[in-house]
Amino acid sequence: MAIRSAFIASLALLASASLQAQDAFVVEDIRIEGLQRVALGAALLSVPIQVGDTVDAETAAIILQSLNASNHFEDIRVYQDETILLIKVREKPTISSIEFSGNKDIKDEQLQESLDSSKIQVGESLERSVIADVEKGLADFYYSIGKYTAKVQAIVTPLPRNRVNIQFVFTEGDAAQIDQINIVGNTIYPDQELLETLELRDTLPWWDIMGNRRYQKQTLEGDLETLTSYYRDRGYIRFQVESTQVAMTPSKDSIYISINVKEGEPYHVNDVKMSGDLMGKKEVLLALFTQRSGDLYNAAEVTFSEERISKYLGRFGYAYPEVTTYPEIDDETNEVTLNVSVNPGKRVYVRRINYAGNTITKDEVLRREMRQLEGAWLSNSAVELSENRLNRLGFFETVESETIRLPAQDDMVDLEITVKEQPSGSFTAGVGYGTDSGLSLQAGVQQNNFLGTGNKIGAQINTNRYNRRADFSYTDPYFTKDGVSFGGRIFYSEFDAGSANLINYDNTTYGTSASLGFPLDEYNRVNFGIGYNYNELSNLDDYDQIREFYLIYGDETNPDGPLDFQTFDLTAGWSRITLNRGTFPTSGSSNSANALITTPNSDLNYFTLSYNYRQYWPLDRRHDWVLSTSASLGYGNGYGSEGRHDHIMPFFKNYRAGGSSSLRGFESRGVGPRGVRRITQTGIDPSPGPGGGTSIALPPEYDVLEVSSGSIGGNAMVTGTAELIVPTPFLDEAYKNSVRTSLFVDVGNLWDTEFDYDSYKDLSRTQLAQLYDYSDPTKFRASVGLTVQWLSPMGPMIFSFAKPMSDEVGDKTETFSFNVGQTF
Repeated sequence: MAIRSAFIASLALLASASLQAQDAFVVEDIRIEGLQRVALGAALLSVPIQVGDTVDAETAAIILQSLNASNHFEDIRVYQDETILLIKVREKPTISSIEFSGNKDIKDEQLQESLDSSKIQVGESLERSVIADVEKGLADFYYSIGKYTAKVQAIVTPLPRNRVNIQFVFTEGDAAQIDQINIVGNTIYPDQELLETLELRDTLPWWDIMGNRRYQKQTLEGDLETLTSYYRDRGYIRFQVESTQVAMTPSKDSIYISINVKEGEPYHVNDVKMSGDLMGKKEVLLALFTQRSGDLYNAAEVTFSEERISKYLGRFGYAYPEVTTYPEIDDETNEVTLNVSVNPGKRVYVRRINYAGNTITKDEVLRREMRQLEGAWLSNSAVELSENRLNRLGFFETVESETIRLPAQDDMVDLEITVKEQPSGSFTAGVGYGTDSGLSLQAGVQQNNFLGTGNKIGAQINTNRYNRRADFSYTDPYFTKDGVSFGGRIFYSEFDAGSANLINYDNTTYGTSASLGFPLDEYNRVNFGIGYNYNELSNLDDYDQIREFYLIYGDETNPDGPLDFQTFDLTAGWSRITLNRGTFPTSGSSNSANALITTPNSDLNYFTLSYNYRQYWPLDRRHDWVLSTSASLGYGNGYGSEGRHDHIMPFFKNYRAGGSSSLRGFESRGVGPRGVRRITQTGIDPSPGPGGGTSIALPPEYDVLEVSSGSIGGNAMVTGTAELIVPTPFLDEAYKNSVRTSLFVDVGNLWDTEFDYDSYKDLSRTQLAQLYDYSDPTKFRASVGLTVQWLSPMGPMIFSFAKPMSDEVGDKTETFSFNVGQTF
C-alpha cells in the first residue's frame, strides 16, 4: 500500500516522525512495526489514540511523547497509510552483560552498585546518555584521588536479538605524588607542627612502609578543617584559610599544595551566658559547660559542652534538644562572650521497643536486660545502660540502638535495638608446646546461650594426657523475675598430677554443688553456695610436704594405702561489673571476691580467699587503643587442729600458676614450689670388731636433697598484668570486635607460707642450690610478649608469644602457646 503523506518533524533526539498527509484523517486501524522484546499490547497501551479517533499533526506529537515516555524505544516514526496509523519503532537494546577490566582502585562490586543506582543492569534497556554520565563520573572519581591520567571508556558491542554487551575499560595510571605542602602566613606555630596534623603527606619516614603521598581532594578538604580546628581549639577564633592552590606539573605526576592562612590573635572567654528554657536548672547547666571566664577560647570544648548539656537533658526524656552557642566577639579586647541557647523541645516517650538481628537469642532475653521501658520517657542514660547490659551478656558482637520518630506524633518514638550475634558456645580445647613438656591437648564443650534462652549449660567430657573428666553444669541467670540466679553442677574427675607438671599423685574426685545469686543493684551481685566433694588420693610421692599432710590425715596402719576424704563446703562471693562488653571489653572494670570454707564435720578443714580485678582505660574515642590492668590474689590455709597437729591447706587444693591464664611465657602449672625430699646418708664405721664395720649416720651436710620437676603448688598467689590493646594490623574494620591484639607484661608469684626453708640450710651448698625459699613472697616472675585472640565459630582462640624476663629455680618456660576455648 502506497504511503501518501507524512507530517511531524523530529520530537526528540531519539524520536522522529514523518506523516505523509496534508489533512487530518480518521483512524480505522493502528499498526506498530519493529517490536521485538516489547509486547504489542504493552506498546498499544502507550498510544493515546483509538480506532475512530481523528489524527492530525498535533495528535501525532502527543503519540510521540507518550511512546517516548515508555522508555522502550530509541527511535519512533509515525506514518499515515490511507486510513491506517502506522508507527515504526526501533527498540532500545537490552543489556546482556556488563564487564570491567583494568580497575584496581575500585572493586567490581562497588562499580556494579554505582551502575545499579543508574539503572544500568543486565536485562534493562540501554540508555546511551546515562552511559556517558557514568564515564564522566568515574573519571571524576579518579581525578579526586590524584590519578589525573586515568581514562574510562565504555565499549558497547551489539549482539544478536537487539542485545548489547557493555565493557568498561579502565586505564588508571599512577597517582600524582605530593612533592611539597606549603603553609603560608603562619607565625605562631611552625610549619612542621602544623604539617603533622594533616593526613596528606609530602614526605614519609623510612619506617612507614604503609604510608603514601597520594593526593586526594576529599582528604585535603578534611585537612583544612583539621587545620582550622587546631587553631580555634587554641583561642584563634578569627583564624581563616584564605585560599588553597593545587598546582600540577605538565606530566601530571607531581602536585604542589599551598595553603594560605590568616592566624589572627588569641581570644579569651569573657563570660558564659545561658538563655532559653533552662527548666530551673541554670546552675547545673552552667556547671556542665566546661569553658569559664578567663579561659582561652576552645572550639572543641564548646562543642563538647553542648554535647554534655544535650546528654544531660536526654536523661529526662528530652531526646532532641537544641543547644547552640553563639560567640559574641570583641576584637578590641580580644575577648569572646559565649551565649548558650538551650531549647529542650518536647519530652519524648517510647511507644514500642523492637529487636532485630537476634536469630538465635529470644526477645525475652533482650527485654529482661532493658532499663529503658516502653511507655516511659526516652532516657539516653537508660538506653546506654541497656546497651551495656546486653553487651555484657557475651552473646553479641555489636549492640546498636536507634530512635525512630513517629509520623504526626512529635512526642513519641520507637526504639530499635539491633544486635549482631556471635558464637556464645565454645569447643573448649587447648594446645601448648614447651621445651620440656612437649605437646599438650585438651577438649570440651560449653554453651552460654542454650537454645537462645540465655541459660548456661556445660557438658564437658575431657580426656587428655593427665585428666579424664565429666562435668555437667547449668545456670539460669533469671531463676526469678527479679534476677536471682540459680546454678548447679555435677562432676567426676580422674587426675594424674604427674603428667600435668605437678608432683606424682592420682586423685579421683566426684561431687555436686548448687548456688544462688542475688543482684544488689545494676552492677553488684552476691552469691552463696553449698557443695559436696569426695576425694581419693593414691600413688603419692614421699615428699616432705606430703609427709606433713600424711601425719595429719594418713592411716598409720596402712601408710601406702589410698586416702579418701569427704568435704562439705560453703561459698560466698561478691562481684561488681561495669564493663561495656562481655567479650573484648574496652572500658569499665570487673571486681570479684570469693570465699570458701569447709564445714567442721568435713574430713578436711580449710578455707580459701580470692580476689580478681580487671580495669580497661580507652586511650582514644574509638577505643582502638586501650590500656588494661588486672590482678589476682589468692590465699588458703587450714583451720582447727587434729590431735597435736594443726590443719593445713590440702596440697591438691593448692593454687597453681603459669600458662595463658596467669603467667604467659611459663608452662601451665610450671611455676612455684616443688616437692622436696631430704634423704639422710649413712656410712660404714671402719673400726675393727667381730662383725666388721657398722653403719653410722653421716652429718647433715652429707644429706641428699631430691626436688621434683613438677610443681606442688602453693597456698598463696598473686599475679598481675599490664596490657596495651592495639589495632590489629592488616585487619578489616568489620572484624574489630572479633579479633584482638595486645602487648603485655605479666608478673606474679606463687608461694607456700608453711614451707620451712631454714630446716634445709644445713645442707651443702650444692644441694641447697636446687631450691629457693618457697615461703618467700618476693620471688616474682615476669614475662613480656604479644597475644592475638580470635572469637572463632568454635570458640575463642588465643595465640601467645612470650619471653620470660625473670624466673626461679625449677620454673618451666615456653615461648609459644596456642589455645582454643578455655585455657588450661
